[in-house]
Amino acid sequence: MFTLNGIERFSQDIKKSRFLAVAAPVADEAEARAFLAAHSDADANHNCWAWRIGQAYRFSDDGEPSGTAGRPILQAIEGQELDHVAVVVTRWFGGILLGSGGLVRAYGGTAASCLRQAEKTAVVPSVGVRISCLFSDLALVKARLTAAPDVRLESETFTETGADLALKLPVAEAENLIRLVGDITSGRAEITV
Repeated sequence: MFTLNGIERFSQDIKKSRFLAVAAPVADEAEARAFLAAHSDADANHNCWAWRIGQAYRFSDDGEPSGTAGRPILQAIEGQELDHVAVVVTRWFGGILLGSGGLVRAYGGTAASCLRQAEKTAVVPSVGVRISCLFSDLALVKARLTAAPDVRLESETFTETGADLALKLPVAEAENLIRLVGDITSGRAEITV
């Protein structure tokens, strides 16, 4: 699975109607709703959208015939193996009816083109871990952990004797990395998963 690195836009004209897709990464449903509200145009005829966050998803046809806008946008998201993504496709009607098939192609195609050109990052499932270690072990622990792929140091708080680290470790490597910290500190580090 992948997610977007930032907001992406794509527009095209189809039979005198203008379609504008705006896509962005979202962390949760509240952020998705805020994104949709911020990027919908009240002066447009339709603001159709879809978002996917893990197993949760929603979509809207916003007045277009049922199944001709929101579902094709969602299929564009799923077709490119994206997660934690919201897309709104705004249509300004140009006077020519596109028919059901034309609407599906227009909304789905605009969303897909927008998502194709966006920069993406692989989504790596991670687990939160807290490590308390002494100052004498801190430099080595940080060096070894940050050298491992997909490890993120979320915060570092200093105590009287050392530091408390909050990290995100990739699920696939978490057990090995925890064992590594235990080994290099000779068991002195306190590790909480």
